[in-house]
Amino acid sequence: MAEAARLSPAGVSAARAATHRPPRVPATSMSPDELREAARDFEAFYLARALEPMFEGLSSEAPFGGGMAEDMWRSLLIDEYGKAIAKAGGIGIADAVVRGLIDLQEQAGAAPIAERQPATAATTSVERKTP
Repeated sequence: MAEAARLSPAGVSAARAATHRPPRVPATSMSPDELREAARDFEAFYLARALEPMFEGLSSEAPFGGGMAEDMWRSLLIDEYGKAIAKAGGIGIADAVVRGLIDLQEQAGAAPIAERQPATAATTSVERKTP
């Protein structure tokens, strides 16, 4: 009987309400530059993980190929590919993450609130090309 209540829509809603917590945001907000950097880092990490399967089946030639060192080097290379793609403009994940982080800061009332700039292809590509 208790199991049926857990599986009912009312039981599911009660369980979600009990486990749902508002996101934690620091007392002070991050600057727009810090938000963009964090979002770019996240996009670079995601892209590197998405690129990993492309390199799984590659074998290396003897006498210098293979081994643990090559596996480590390859993972570092893939991480750098992800960073390079994200720095060059990425695939748009960073823009969505920045908007989400700004929304979280605004909802939490963190001060000062980062000003939102409309995301356009012109502004995001110019912003990303700065060192």
